[in-house]
Amino acid sequence: MYFRGRQYEVIFRNVFTNVQYELGKEILTLSNKSLEENGSGMFIQRIIGDTRTISAIFTDINRYMNGILSNIGIIVSFFVINKPMFFFVIFSLIIKMTIETKRINTYNKSEKEFRTLNDSLTSFTGEIVKGAEDIKMLNSEDSFLLELRKRFTALNEKKFKMENTKYNYYIIGWNWYSISHLITMCIIAFSIKNNTLTLAMGVTVYHFSNRYSNLIFNITNFQELIKRFNLSTSRILEIYDNEKLPKETFGKKHLDKVKGNFYFQNVTFKYGKNKVLKNLSFKVKANETVAFVGKSGAGKTTIFKLLCKMYDDYKGSITIDNTNIKELDKDSIRGNITIVSQNPYIFNMSIKDNLRLVKADITNKEIKEACKMACLDNFIEKLPDKYDTIIGEGGVNLSGGQKQRLAIARAFVQKTEIILFDEATSALDNETQTKIQQAIDNLQKDYTILIIAHRLSTIKNANRILVLDDGHIVAEGTHKQLMRNCKEYINLYNTEIRKKD
Repeated sequence: MYFRGRQYEVIFRNVFTNVQYELGKEILTLSNKSLEENGSGMFIQRIIGDTRTISAIFTDINRYMNGILSNIGIIVSFFVINKPMFFFVIFSLIIKMTIETKRINTYNKSEKEFRTLNDSLTSFTGEIVKGAEDIKMLNSEDSFLLELRKRFTALNEKKFKMENTKYNYYIIGWNWYSISHLITMCIIAFSIKNNTLTLAMGVTVYHFSNRYSNLIFNITNFQELIKRFNLSTSRILEIYDNEKLPKETFGKKHLDKVKGNFYFQNVTFKYGKNKVLKNLSFKVKANETVAFVGKSGAGKTTIFKLLCKMYDDYKGSITIDNTNIKELDKDSIRGNITIVSQNPYIFNMSIKDNLRLVKADITNKEIKEACKMACLDNFIEKLPDKYDTIIGEGGVNLSGGQKQRLAIARAFVQKTEIILFDEATSALDNETQTKIQQAIDNLQKDYTILIIAHRLSTIKNANRILVLDDGHIVAEGTHKQLMRNCKEYINLYNTEIRKKD
């Protein structure tokens, strides 16, 4: 039993680890649409809870099977010793199995609904933790706590009803157990009276008669285990189902060296029914710096996401170095494009490890150089643990500007041929922003750079500026040219750029 127990733990550990890893890998292949339309709680519960249920079956199944086999042996002995007792045991088992099967099926149906509610609660709880600072700033604690109480109450009410139903079936089962126990005693007494069973054998049969109830216990627990296994498996397989949760798709062509030329030709894209880009066309040459400006919702960030193939359901064509991105493999696209967003996600690791996620074999010298280029080195040197400082989930221990500079440092580490800056300096003070702009200017000779910005200083040195309005490019040129000829650009300059410059 000792060595068997140890082996069960080895099996559980290895299966649990492998299933979790494979599921995590599968989640990272989901399309952006699949991730956006489903709460994070669904994926968290399935990668933690459902994988544990699946893994446990490989150890529990052995325990229940051992019990089932040993108790079957007792029932066979009853057949040899006393046939009336054997037939009653079979009849009793059928009744008990009918009750337990009904209980398990009813409970399993409710458990499926319970897990859906639990997914929703997990997502909402995660949002409260991540958005705690904003909730406090909005003085909305009461509203969120009220919603949290409602969800907790709904979940616990569902659990209460499940357990209540289960115990109702237990009452029926316990009553039948008492009745069958009485009948067993009567059969034994009758057999002894008619000399078909000796007193000693009668005592023995009575002693082992309690054991056949364990057979039902093992069978029903095994049956319940299979039901839960099937439920967890179906929930996990939904993530593998390309129809319910579409995956990202890539081509097979590989570009060893990307120059940085790309072309949007008649591209139309919409979020739901909202059409964001409308028959959009433009070209960017290698090593060119191009800026995009326009009102909020004009489609600037969407261009970047389409270029990185975050969305695939667009009309028209997008090419990199004259190759349609739908024909390229993942490394050819994302291995050659770096995007620095307005609100970059910083992982709950050290500063050094955040950079190592981008390049596993990065040296300490490269880390320091990247942080120096991003004007982050002076801040890091003042920290107690310097580059080994843990910065909290989402970079909670960093200011908005520090997070942006760390994201810019990650971009410098990647050194891809195409670099996209999506409002990447919006949270920086003027002095730091000037230094970052100088670092970006130093990259212009060797990289294709695209910039989305409202600040004049981040776009005035661009080779071209494209003005977007309502999903169209309404004008393009240098800053000076647009200030002379484009009313939309002048309006943006007067209303947004000047205020933020």
